[in-house]
Amino acid sequence: MEIGSTVRGRLPYAPIHKRPRLQLPGGARIAVWTIVNVENWSPTGPMPRAVLPPPMGVPLLPDVPNWAWHEYGMRVGFWRFVDVLAARKLRASFAVNGSCIALYPEACQAAKDAGWDFMGHGFVQKPMHKVDDQKAAIAGTIAAIKSFTGNSPRGWESPGLTETDETLDLLREAGIEYVADWVLDDQPVTLSTRAGEIVSVPYTVEINDVVMTAIQHQPSDEIYRRGKDQFDRLYQEGATIPRVMAISIHPYLTGAPHRIKYLEMLYDHILGHKDVVMWTGAEILDWYRSQMVRDEKL
Repeated sequence: MEIGSTVRGRLPYAPIHKRPRLQLPGGARIAVWTIVNVENWSPTGPMPRAVLPPPMGVPLLPDVPNWAWHEYGMRVGFWRFVDVLAARKLRASFAVNGSCIALYPEACQAAKDAGWDFMGHGFVQKPMHKVDDQKAAIAGTIAAIKSFTGNSPRGWESPGLTETDETLDLLREAGIEYVADWVLDDQPVTLSTRAGEIVSVPYTVEINDVVMTAIQHQPSDEIYRRGKDQFDRLYQEGATIPRVMAISIHPYLTGAPHRIKYLEMLYDHILGHKDVVMWTGAEILDWYRSQMVRDEKL
């Protein structure tokens, strides 16, 4: 089979204005969800991202400065997220590497205590294409989350949003109900797999601090400026066709002292509007499924 041949076959092309009308509760225009990403960066290998290039351009292991950059997020930045969300009575979706359950138990406990929606995020922070056994990695991630929370995760976000042609099939076979890898719409869509249907909940590479901060090197306030513009347009359009907006954040990036206030400003801007629901990925999934059932009955 040609590499990538399954991608277009997962869903039909359907313009957003030519679909059955979705309705958010209470006539809301937009559903906003936050994804907090917690990852295991192994000091024994190259770092997934780097803030400091190696001297003379030669990669060195262990890469202490870049590993420590990420580790700061787990020691300090993550707790800023906990405070910011709790102060506004918001719950996040918690995209967590399965190995982080044992590695960062206090952070995982804080997410559990706050009622966050646990999502699988790979077992370690490694592209799915580089995982020796995807099926085992998916199973290990699900088992780790279930052992800790008492429930299997319903959602999945692959490290770096990476998928092979088989990943989606393996996820559905393992019981995953929604994914965040397919950043192709402002509404949930249904994807086909060899084990049945799985839902894509709209994620983002636009309001995503990896892109804005680690790749594009934008100023500290970019998450507010871009996030506000994103929300305002989706809110306007949501008057006729409801939309979903994602905010994807990482403790080592937006959790930095010079950026956190801009996340607070973005939330306060959003919460200053009526007709907005602040949901988790699982809540968006359940709403979308209820809409599909409604349409089937019409």
